[in-house]
Amino acid sequence: MSVLVTGGAGYIGSHTVLALLKAGLEVVVVDNLSNASEESIKRVEELTNKTVAFYQADILDMDLMSFVFSRHEIESVIHFAGLKAVGESSHKPLEYYHNNVTGTMALVAAMKDFGVSNLVFSSSATVYGEQNKPPYIETQTLGLPSSPYGKTKSMVEEILKDYCIANEKFKVANLRYFNPIGADVSGKIGEDPNGIPNNLMPFVAQVAVGKRDKLSIFGNDYNTKDGTCLRDYIHVTDLAQGHIDALNWLVNQESGLCEAFNLGTGQPLSVLDIVHGFEQYTKQKVSYEFSSRREGDLPAFWADASKAEEVLSWKPVKTLRDMMEDTWRWQSGNPKGYES
Repeated sequence: MSVLVTGGAGYIGSHTVLALLKAGLEVVVVDNLSNASEESIKRVEELTNKTVAFYQADILDMDLMSFVFSRHEIESVIHFAGLKAVGESSHKPLEYYHNNVTGTMALVAAMKDFGVSNLVFSSSATVYGEQNKPPYIETQTLGLPSSPYGKTKSMVEEILKDYCIANEKFKVANLRYFNPIGADVSGKIGEDPNGIPNNLMPFVAQVAVGKRDKLSIFGNDYNTKDGTCLRDYIHVTDLAQGHIDALNWLVNQESGLCEAFNLGTGQPLSVLDIVHGFEQYTKQKVSYEFSSRREGDLPAFWADASKAEEVLSWKPVKTLRDMMEDTWRWQSGNPKGYES
């Protein structure tokens, strides 16, 4: 039996594929490579000495998805495929709703056709919106996210919940995670965004490696310890393990369900904590400047991840030092990302 990973060539996807292979599972990957590189899959294969069945395709391609499901004995799906830039989603809402919402509906329809009932969904802490106060906990009512990106995640969770009610065999784990950073300890795979990074950590690393002149920190007048935003940063390897633990739990449930789990450390760090931590642990200087606040940014959010520990037996083990050193090992060894 195989696990289908949609978006498996991306940042979190590739690290999860690596963890799945290390756990002895067969893996099938579908990715349209719109924000990923097939090189990540090749490197994962090299690291594990195992092969991945890879298809460059879109999950909206119903014919190809039917072909994939018919060709492989798929037992479970881990669903990453989707657009993910908060700022971009405000300028391209139709593309985000089409890719993220319609794409997930198409995927679930294919799962239904082939009798596959286990789904781990890559959700986001953005589903809590601005109304809820941190630390976020799964019992809070879903808020109204400020971006179309966040709204797509919230919509998909609601759709999956409704489908689980209608289909008593369908099982879903919605993993709401926070700010993944870091890279595999090998330095062979990591975050390689197209164009200008939307996230803090790859921007910091690209400044350190000389690809960018300086980092812009959006706002230093928030009501936080140093005026910069607080976030819950989690090592991508810990995050990947969370998907394995969620999958193991899911397949052992006897009846249908739809459960949400926060994956985070519960220890918020500021933007300056990350910058100074990177300088401390890598001995690399990061030039930065403060600029005006960015629309949609919340002052602070972090997780209460106790449910994941109690139910999934998962908790993060990587330290801030691991996050910084692993990021630099990847970036310094691959200054142009996978093009290197």
